[in-house]
Parts: sequence; C-alpha cells; structure tokens
Amino acid sequence: MGFFKDFKSFLLKGDIIALATAVVIGGAFNKIVGSAVADIIMPIIGVITGGTDFTQKFIALDGGTYESLAAAKEAKAAVMTYGNLIQAIINFIIVGLFIFMVLKAYEKSKKKEEAAAPPPPAGPSQEELLTEIRDLLKK
Repeated sequence: MGFFKDFKSFLLKGDIIALATAVVIGGAFNKIVGSAVADIIMPIIGVITGGTDFTQKFIALDGGTYESLAAAKEAKAAVMTYGNLIQAIINFIIVGLFIFMVLKAYEKSKKKEEAAAPPPPAGPSQEELLTEIRDLLKK
C-alpha cells in the first residue's frame, strides 16, 4: 500500500499538475503556431520566393528525375526531402518568436503589477531596533 500512497502523493503534487497543464497548453499553442505557419507565413514566403512550396523540395537519391515528390514516393525511390527540414526550421523560428513575444508581454504585465503595488511598509531602522534591544536588555 505504501507504493500506491507515495505514487498518489507524487501525482497530486503541485509541480506535476503545473507540468501537465503546461503540456496541454503547449499542445494547443503548437496547433496555433502550426496554423499560423501553414496558413499565413508560408504563403507569404511562397509569394516572396516565387510560389515555392518547400515541403515539395526533394532530391532523389537513385539519380532519377521525378515530376513531383508524390511521383518519387509512388516509384518507391529513396528521396531526401530537404524541404521538410527548411519547413521545420521556419516553424522553429516562428515558435521561438511567438514564445518570445508571449514572455515579453508577460514580463511587461508583471512589471506593471509590481509598479502599481504599494511599497512594503517601512520597518524600523537599524538604530531603532538596537535601541529596542538595549532597552529590553536593561529591563
């Protein structure tokens, strides 16, 4: 019974709950970023690069020339899809940018909260404390 009790205690720790929450939110954030990349950023990059779809860029390792990635895969050719790497790098940069912006906004809101919070009450000075201690010792 000790194992299950310890396991239950482990699962219900605040750190585990916070981690689970972060994983769920991270998954949702990933979908948002994925949509932003696929639906907004990549079409713009495609226009800039003349309609290039990076996910369709590949090198056939067997030396054959194929009309498209689908044709190469249908022919069961060994292909190196370097376009997917480019896409993953772009996704990484955009995810980093989104996280950076979210953290900057969070830090800015925390600074505003700290600035708006009243300063802690001033305690007695060192001399006052020493005087109190001296008076107490005299008694």
